[in-house]
Amino acid sequence: MTPDVISAPPAAPSISRARLWTAILLPLVLLAGVVSLIVRFSPAERLRDPAAPPAENLAIRRVLLQPDGFVVTVLNESPEAVRIAQVTVDDAYWQFTADPGPEVRPLRSTTLSIPYPWVAGEAHVIQLMSSTGTKFTYEIPVALRTPEPGGRQLLIFAAIGLFVGVIPVALGLLWFPVLRGLGRNGIDAVLAFTIGLLLFLVLDGTEEGLESSGLLPGTFHGTALFALCAAAAYTALELVGGWLSRRKAAIRAAGPPSGWTLALMIAVGIGLHNFSEGLAIGAAFALGQAAFGTLLIIGFTLHNVTEGLAIISPIAKENPGIPGLLKLGLIGGVPTIVGAWVGGLVYSPVAAVIFLGLGVGAIVQVIVQILSQMARDRPLAERLVQAPIALALLGGFAVMYLTGMLIV
Repeated sequence: MTPDVISAPPAAPSISRARLWTAILLPLVLLAGVVSLIVRFSPAERLRDPAAPPAENLAIRRVLLQPDGFVVTVLNESPEAVRIAQVTVDDAYWQFTADPGPEVRPLRSTTLSIPYPWVAGEAHVIQLMSSTGTKFTYEIPVALRTPEPGGRQLLIFAAIGLFVGVIPVALGLLWFPVLRGLGRNGIDAVLAFTIGLLLFLVLDGTEEGLESSGLLPGTFHGTALFALCAAAAYTALELVGGWLSRRKAAIRAAGPPSGWTLALMIAVGIGLHNFSEGLAIGAAFALGQAAFGTLLIIGFTLHNVTEGLAIISPIAKENPGIPGLLKLGLIGGVPTIVGAWVGGLVYSPVAAVIFLGLGVGAIVQVIVQILSQMARDRPLAERLVQAPIALALLGGFAVMYLTGMLIV
C-alpha cells in the first residue's frame, strides 16, 4: 500500500514593497475622501430647522481673581461659533475685553478681562450672554486673590508638600528594622496589609477621578480620559517592571519581580497618587478655601504615614542601604511638592484627571505584582484565607479608611 504523500503548503505569493504600501494607504486615502464629502455635505446643517436657535454651549474653564478684576477663560463646546455679546457681574452689566476676540469658534478658547472691583471674602456671580441671548453663569463663593507664581508661593507650597508627602513617607520607612526581624508569615501579613492600603487608594482615586472627570467640559470626555490614563500607567509599569526584572540576573524573566523592583514600582504608584493629593491641596488654596486646604494638609499627613510601610514591605529581607531607602522615599513623597505647585499656581482640571488616572492604574499594577509575590510557592487562594493574612488585609484597608475620614 502506497503511503500518502503530504504535499507542502503553497508558498505565500511575494508582494513588492510599493504594492504593500499602496494596499495599506489606499483605504486610508479613500476614507479621508469620504470624510471630506461628509463635511462638505454637512448633513447636520441641512437637517436643522432654520427657525430653531443654534445649540450654544460655553464652558467657563477658569476664573482668576486679580487686583484689577476677573480674567475668565472660556471654551466653546458648540458645533458653531458663539459670540459673547454682554457680561454681567452681580446682575450689573460690565465692560470687558476679549483675547483673541468675543467670537469663539468651535473647540477654541477666548480670555475675557473684566475690570470689576471685587470684594475679598464676598460672593460674586459672573454671567456671560451670547448674541442669541443664551446665558452662562459662574459663581465665586468666596472671593480671594488667585496666587501668582513667585518665590514666596513656591516656598510655601514646597513646605506643604514636604509636610504632606515627604516627611510622612520617610516616617513610614523607619519601620524597616522591624520588618527585617519578621519571618515568612510575618512578611506575607505585611504584604497583605500593604494590599489593603493600596486597595483603598485605588477606590479613593477612582472616586476622585470620576468626580473630577465629570467637571470637565464634554469635549474632553473626562471618564474616557481617566480610563485611558489608568490603562496607560498599568501598561507602562508592566513594561518597566519587566525591564527591571530582566536586569536582575538572579531572577527568571518569567517569574515575579524582585523585592527591590516591586518596592520601586510601589513608590512610583504612590508618588503619582501623592501628586494628585498635592493638586487637591494647591487647588483648595488657589480657590480661596483656606480652611479646607488646612484640613487636607492634616488629613493627608496622617493618611500617608502608612505609605512608607507599603513601600518597604517587599524588601524586608533585602539590604537596600540608607541611600536606597532615601531614593524610594523621595520617589514616593516628592511628587506631592510638584502637585502642590501645579495645583496652587497653574491648576488645570484636565491635569487632575490625568494624574488621578495614572495613579490608579499604577497602584492596580502594583497590587497584581504583590499578589504574584505572595503566590510564589503556594496558591494565592490558600494564602488569602489564612487568618493572619486576611486580618492584615482588612486592617490595612481599615487604617486608610479611618485616617481618610479626616479628609472631607
